[in-house]
Amino acid sequence: MAKVDEYKMFAGCTIGNRIPFIEASSRKVFDKLGIKTSDADFACCPDPVGFHAIDHTSWLAMGARNLTIAEAEGKDIVSLCNGCFQTLKLVNTELNSDDHEKEKINKILEKLGREFKGTINVKHFVEVLHDYGVDKIKEFVTQDFSGVKIACHTGCHYNRPSEIVQTDDPMEPKKLRELVAATGATPVEYEEEFVCCGTGAGNTEPEVGLQILANKLASATKAGADAFVVICPACFQQLDTNQKKAGTQSNNEFDIPVLYLTELYALAFGFNPDDLGLKFHRARLAGFLEKVGLQKKA
Repeated sequence: MAKVDEYKMFAGCTIGNRIPFIEASSRKVFDKLGIKTSDADFACCPDPVGFHAIDHTSWLAMGARNLTIAEAEGKDIVSLCNGCFQTLKLVNTELNSDDHEKEKINKILEKLGREFKGTINVKHFVEVLHDYGVDKIKEFVTQDFSGVKIACHTGCHYNRPSEIVQTDDPMEPKKLRELVAATGATPVEYEEEFVCCGTGAGNTEPEVGLQILANKLASATKAGADAFVVICPACFQQLDTNQKKAGTQSNNEFDIPVLYLTELYALAFGFNPDDLGLKFHRARLAGFLEKVGLQKKA
């Protein structure tokens, strides 16, 4: 694979505005690995579900504007968010394969002095890390997580629609497991691993969304997971914020720490937990940090 000198980082609205500590850990990890990124004046991706369903043309135009910003510098985009990744990947693909839509969207972009050319790629940050090399990543691990069991959760938008996105095995994604294992931790198999976290259903049917979440949490607990590792901000917020509600509704009590993959890596690479904003997590990490030797018992 050709070496990419630098990526334009697309953090997205949710991470940047609601959980910025995830962006901070991502920047630390990328810098540590020597993966160069730079910022740009990106706007909302926009949302691949709600916005897309309401106005396909506007969705294409807004996504294309973001793509032209990266195109102007000849840089591929790396997305920290599943939803942003899906939107930008699908917009890029559709406009590159449909000349009629491309012409229509470029007439809109012309008002901004922009033109979509289709000259860059859009990558999920998991792809970028996996392409970097699992064995190379192991060389940066200073905090061994052997004995720690991790429930991996890729989320729905990471590899769907698989015929276009093609990030991973659509039925049983493996890259996240392999990246987690690079820290010495053991990815556990659990029954609900490839099931939605419940965010989408919860937007219209809160009780249904919480039951989906409760099933997932119970499944991971049964498998002996010490923590969840996720790669999507919406999934992070669902798993981290709504455990108590899911427990109350299902007559359970859940207390499973949730880490973004880049937070797990930052800890494995030796960064101080106090510098990663872990205190802002709802599901407390004290027990997990004690288990891996990064925090003394009170």
